Amino acid sequence: QVQLVESGGGLVQPGGSLRLSCAASRFTLDRYAIGWFRQAPGKEREGVSCRGSSDGRTYYTDSAKGRFTISRDNAKNTVYLQMNNLKPEDTAVYYCAAGSWPWCTSSWYDAASFGSWGKGTQVTVSS
Repeated sequence: QVQLVESGGGLVQPGGSLRLSCAASRFTLDRYAIGWFRQAPGKEREGVSCRGSSDGRTYYTDSAKGRFTISRDNAKNTVYLQMNNLKPEDTAVYYCAAGSWPWCTSSWYDAASFGSWGKGTQVTVSS
């Protein structure tokens, strides 16, 4: 069974940075597209970024462009989300997920496109 474990969340001031990690066990991350999602209280889970394994292409939602970077370390079987210039509206539980395909589909931002999920890590941006 696929297992994903997120880490790296925490409390940070506006303008600060965090790097989230998504570590996989029982499967090799570089065979799947990996997405990062987030869910704020009272809101639906929304896509943040996706990285394909077969083509290495990366995708970001408008709110993440220019501030977040998704990357992969195959040796560590880990995907990262570097988040800079964080804003209070970035506060949410962040999840990583593995897709069924090695590339990010055209609907990658839809949580239904991913089948295996971690339990999430809390990110709080506040002064």
